[in-house]
Amino acid sequence: MQYGALPYRFTPSGALELMLVTSRETKRWIIPKGWPIKGRRPAKSAAIEAYEEAGVRGAIGAKSIGAFFYEKRMDSISPTVPCKVRVFPLNVTQQDAVWPEADQRRAQWFEPAAALDALADAGIQQLISLFVATIASHPLK
Repeated sequence: MQYGALPYRFTPSGALELMLVTSRETKRWIIPKGWPIKGRRPAKSAAIEAYEEAGVRGAIGAKSIGAFFYEKRMDSISPTVPCKVRVFPLNVTQQDAVWPEADQRRAQWFEPAAALDALADAGIQQLISLFVATIASHPLK
């Protein structure tokens, strides 16, 4: 089990944007995610990962917006292992120019359709599609 954050914000005109980061090894677009942090609730673990991987902070939702599965490669010679990621929405209020993994990853804001196009993982795409549809009908602003 891992915990992930879906960083989002609204532009001054009210348009929704989503932040994606690149993975360290393959450089594919993903969302910030990581292993549970001892002594932290799942949502807080997700928020910490978002800061470490993307340099963003904000209000993390206490309730998961869903989950997806992927194959985690533990190292270059081991087989992959199935991993479930519970995802929490992160309404971004601060973005740092420098963050812990800035030299290992890119972080970029996307409008929702472009984010979906950039993602290769169908599970993340489905989760984001549902989140975007929910926000469109019930804005969290």
